[in-house]
Amino acid sequence: MKYYLTFLVGVLSIWIYYMTSNNLFYLFEKNWVVSLTMVFGSFVAGATSEGGGAVAFPVFTLLLDISPSIARNFCFAIQSIGMTSASLLIIGMKIPVEWKSIRFASIGGFLGLVFGIYLLDGIFPPKIIKLLFVSLWLSFAIALYLLNKNKNREIIDKIITLDKIEVIKLIVFGFIGGVITSFFGDGVGIFTFCLLTLHYKINEKIATPTAVVLMTINTLIGFFMHVFILKDFQPVAFNYWLCAIPFVMLFAPLGAYLITLVTRNVVTNFLYIVTIIQYLGAIIILKPSLYLCGISFSIIVFGYLFFRVLSKTKNRTISISNNSNPYLEKNQI
Repeated sequence: MKYYLTFLVGVLSIWIYYMTSNNLFYLFEKNWVVSLTMVFGSFVAGATSEGGGAVAFPVFTLLLDISPSIARNFCFAIQSIGMTSASLLIIGMKIPVEWKSIRFASIGGFLGLVFGIYLLDGIFPPKIIKLLFVSLWLSFAIALYLLNKNKNREIIDKIITLDKIEVIKLIVFGFIGGVITSFFGDGVGIFTFCLLTLHYKINEKIATPTAVVLMTINTLIGFFMHVFILKDFQPVAFNYWLCAIPFVMLFAPLGAYLITLVTRNVVTNFLYIVTIIQYLGAIIILKPSLYLCGISFSIIVFGYLFFRVLSKTKNRTISISNNSNPYLEKNQI
């Protein structure tokens, strides 16, 4: 807890000084929707495998008609505060995470993020990007839901060993997640979460904080690149960031903590609800053409088939179940 509280006091002190000395509190009146969005978005970031960008990106691009590049940069910025807060709370409270996965997936995530930023940025039309975002996660939610209908599904708590093949899998999935993150400011966490839960059978209550910590690493790298290397961090994104900082510092750690108090089924049900709301909201607001609906449907079908195959593929890890940690419910299927 002390790591999080130190970070909280330090960042809020700097934020209050900057806002006061520059007389910037008027920004809240203009951008109150951003603040409200991130109250919910940051809670989702801490409580699920999706970062705050999973809420901010669709709300910004679909509801507020903000360009994907501004929404992406804002997601990097605000997650650098909110998800760092959640990660520090997770580490300080010794909430269990899968550190082996983080180690290798973060390598792939970094490579994928750099690849996406430099080679793929701007290559797809905004509507395609928005539909890709919501359709991909819906396909995963469907696969996880059908998998969890099997009451005898094997659930384990950690990976004991990883051979070279499994290390490569984690790096590859991290890479793909990093590419997705380069578009949305979010992605490596939930894509690795897919691998952990579907392929390695890791308990969602462990895979979730693992995804939070992993996304924090990727976010900090992405934020640094856009601000100091690419230097394309827009002033409007900066103003949005200022209006959301105090809220994400409170609600992201709150989500990370509350998720330890509920069962695994509550975690997955919450993830299903968030994903379905995202998709339906996108369809209602975008009003996609028949062509775009076909693209969305194709992404959902192929994504679902991919995730189902992933869940059926045998992995080469040696794993055990460890229910001694107070943050895990015993024998909860």
